[in-house]
Amino acid sequence: MNDRVQVLIADDHPVFRSGLRALLATDPGLTVVGEVATGLEAVAATASEMPDVVLMDLNMPELDGVAATTQILQVNPRVAVLVLTMFDDDDSVFAAMRAGARGYLLKGTNQADILRAVHAVATGGAVFGPAVAQRILGFFAHGAAQSATTFPQLSDRELEVLDLLAQGDSNSRIANKLTISEKTVRNHVSNIFAKLAVADRAQAIIRAREAGLGVHKPYER
Repeated sequence: MNDRVQVLIADDHPVFRSGLRALLATDPGLTVVGEVATGLEAVAATASEMPDVVLMDLNMPELDGVAATTQILQVNPRVAVLVLTMFDDDDSVFAAMRAGARGYLLKGTNQADILRAVHAVATGGAVFGPAVAQRILGFFAHGAAQSATTFPQLSDRELEVLDLLAQGDSNSRIANKLTISEKTVRNHVSNIFAKLAVADRAQAIIRAREAGLGVHKPYER
């Protein structure tokens, strides 16, 4: 059984793709299952190779990275898309988040941080580089006070779990922080998905961050 995280590289610059492949090859826990140069190729390759993670550039021919992410996750919601791009403007960042990307890093990010991010999103985490995180903090800084009215259908405990989800915590980390079992966390997560009418963790994180959760200390009523 192959326990390695399978990664698809989607970038239209062959030299950058080559560098990424060489970097990923240094990590024994990762394996590259393909390289593509266009958004349409990314969608097709994801369907055929079923990678765990797609490293996605945003500026690609035929279909841009945001549209490709949307199409990929409509068909394969379990795939983790990690954006790796030169664009750090608000429109690009939030368009990628709305499309369902689990992470957003800028090209030039430290190599060790890229490797850590691939592993993190593969296990359900959410990762944003420092510059991107600052934009998210600034954009959502006004939203924390609105969370109770935004999600009145959630219990206090479910709000706590959602806040930690939005911070990128795994189920095991949430269990440790709240001193509850992982099974209880899974039950809370399932209830959150049902009450928010979302399909997966990535969509729940987006909804939470739009309401100001995940970028502040845990919410208290």
